[in-house]
Amino acid sequence: MGSRIGAREIGLEIGNIETGRFNAITDVKGVGVGHSTIIRGDGALRVGEGPVRAGVTAIVPHQGNPFEQKVVAAVDVFNAYGKSVGLPQIMHTGVIETPILLTDTLNTWVVADALVSYMHEKYGVQATSMNPVVGETNGSFLNDSMGRHVRTPHVFEALDKARSVEGHGIVQEGNVGGGTPMSGFGFKGGIGTSSRKTDYFTLGVLVQLNCGRREDLRIDGVPAGKDLVEPMPKGVEAGNSIMIIFATNLGLDSRQLWRVAKRVVWGVARVGHYGGTGSGDFTIGFTTGDKSVEEMLDELRRSGGEDARMTQNEGYLNSVFRAAIEATEEAVLNALFKAETLRGRDGNTREAVPLDRVKQILQKYNRL
Repeated sequence: MGSRIGAREIGLEIGNIETGRFNAITDVKGVGVGHSTIIRGDGALRVGEGPVRAGVTAIVPHQGNPFEQKVVAAVDVFNAYGKSVGLPQIMHTGVIETPILLTDTLNTWVVADALVSYMHEKYGVQATSMNPVVGETNGSFLNDSMGRHVRTPHVFEALDKARSVEGHGIVQEGNVGGGTPMSGFGFKGGIGTSSRKTDYFTLGVLVQLNCGRREDLRIDGVPAGKDLVEPMPKGVEAGNSIMIIFATNLGLDSRQLWRVAKRVVWGVARVGHYGGTGSGDFTIGFTTGDKSVEEMLDELRRSGGEDARMTQNEGYLNSVFRAAIEATEEAVLNALFKAETLRGRDGNTREAVPLDRVKQILQKYNRL
């Protein structure tokens, strides 16, 4: 994605916990990410023809069949102005049985239908009941949304990539997949990811950023949005939305994952999004369960000292909460920093956040 760089490359170190190898949700072993991106046409909007700025992002929880090997999961809804598919069943059963797909609003049900087909054709699922999981944010400022241009081949492409060797490494960020038409804090938004790794667990976050006002933007605590006033953006509302997906290898139960999910949105708030009445802010979390809580507790007890107190009253979750918030804050910044300027329907344009100017502002506040 050109010369755009993430928060770490600029020189920021968000939080105190170290990142994983890829600084991505794919640092959780088995998790894969794939994108299908559609950029086609220019000029005036012609519904059904374009311009098209759309796509789909797929997250697979492991390399097996998710319907047969369901993963423990949880959902938290901060503000429910959204059209996601499959979330109520996760809340009630505490498991996910398909990959998770992200797209733009009016493609939600097309994508869900294609996911059912993929589960049948590629995983061989014959069940007469299935719970496809799809999240969305609204990219209509740049995209012919009513045209619903995401089709089954795009969904299959994203899922195939997520299941490939490539899908389990570095994750593309910015104007890709479901994040293609999205905005963030009056600039171009999109897909961002980050991870945190401790001696006891790994946790990764992926966001589809489409929220925030320019004047509210904070970067590592710096009120940068107040200095980034030119050019003033068009078509930005106080609401808008964000989808947050997190994964961990620590074998938490659904209730514990929900407790983590409740904190994740704090990472978004640290960047300056407060949520509005028209904001769809959803978190979906799951565990691959590669490391049991009992294993972690044994290691904590052996370590002695201050860590020993973490074994009481689920105190070990404090470090998971911190990891989730830190990774979310950095994932939002990575989505913002990696995105490139994009022109869409009717000449509508979202400018990339000016990284040189961001560096100057951070230096003024002694962050770099």
